[in-house]
Amino acid sequence: MADGPPGPGSLPDTFAVFPLSGALLLPRGKLPLNIFEPRYLAMTEDALAMGRLFGMIQPDPASPPLAHGPGLHRVGCLGRISSFSETDDGRYLITLSGVSRFRIAEELEMRRGYRRVRAEFAPYAADLDAAGPSPLPIPRASLLKALRGYFRTRGYSANWEAIEGMADAALVATLAMACPFTPAEKQALLEAPTEAERAAALLALLEIDTHAAAAAPAPRPS
Repeated sequence: MADGPPGPGSLPDTFAVFPLSGALLLPRGKLPLNIFEPRYLAMTEDALAMGRLFGMIQPDPASPPLAHGPGLHRVGCLGRISSFSETDDGRYLITLSGVSRFRIAEELEMRRGYRRVRAEFAPYAADLDAAGPSPLPIPRASLLKALRGYFRTRGYSANWEAIEGMADAALVATLAMACPFTPAEKQALLEAPTEAERAAALLALLEIDTHAAAAAPAPRPS
């Protein structure tokens, strides 16, 4: 396979998946990962040798556990290792760049301790749209205002110059992936049918969390 990102006709039918609760990878997003478990070191080594691709997916607490691990959500995101380095203690530090969402068709036999799936990409063909992302369906100023309120109530600091300089699609993907939403909320952002709906859902989550934090009673002095 070529070194660049795969195109619509070159996505693999089968690949490894990395189940990780609370970790969200979106198309065109970038997810840093610290790989240290032996099975995922093996997965990374195999991916580096075969197209640099594997999928990120969240365990599904509503699914019955399996003999080899937790039940999984049906929708995840295929990623490509776009950078990596090996540490002195044998870990891999990688950046996984989102390619396209997928739906699990079936889980396959494990290989070297890691899980593998056969997946379908057809429902998410728009993730590979060469025309690029659509414009934000909400005023950008509203999203930034909600983000400032969200950070303020949580006591977070931010590089606002860098945030305000992001393109719309990068801003939505970065915030959806980086903000500490619950695993269920992150799954909802992943499964939003369009980027426009994801942006609207992100704004709603920021506003709801900010209002909830503002309405919470202050802790009593000890």
